[in-house]
Amino acid sequence: MITAEQREKLRGWFAGRLPDDLFEELAEVTVDREEITVVGRIAPPRLSEGATAAERAAAVEGRVQEFRERTRPTRVAVARDAEHRFGRKVSWGVECDGERALFTHVAAPVMTRLRQPERQVLDTLIAGGVARSRSDALAWCVRLVQRHTDDWLTELRESLEHVQRVRAQGPDTQGPDTQGPGAGPEDGR
Repeated sequence: MITAEQREKLRGWFAGRLPDDLFEELAEVTVDREEITVVGRIAPPRLSEGATAAERAAAVEGRVQEFRERTRPTRVAVARDAEHRFGRKVSWGVECDGERALFTHVAAPVMTRLRQPERQVLDTLIAGGVARSRSDALAWCVRLVQRHTDDWLTELRESLEHVQRVRAQGPDTQGPDTQGPGAGPEDGR
């Protein structure tokens, strides 16, 4: 978990480091322990007035693919700098004409132990064709919870940021005075 200030500095670094002509706008920079995801807005394709939905979808897909291939060397150079500086992998994505496409991104393993009732939920999702594996089923559950609890998760993240700010204002945890009461030479040992 990083603070709001650290997130702003990260976004600022990318805004300053990215070439001005890479995106129309830097839409989003998100970060977790393993990965930084950078999403930028790109220009939609020009279509005729009567373009069908299928034509529009194909044009957006083509625009995203063209952007991905054309900008690969630039994105790799920026990612290399960011990975060295921030110690996390960098993934990329774009928004184009209201559609979002993420390029290759980190799929981090999450170790967990589930009891039988939880495993049965995952197995039911597999049997119902919602997921191919327990891993897919668990990811589906996480996305469902995320979608329906945005307000709660936002409040929790804000609380965690507050805790981090309070901790940062505390005494220096690396100094000699951090041993706590009774731990110094005067404690009779």
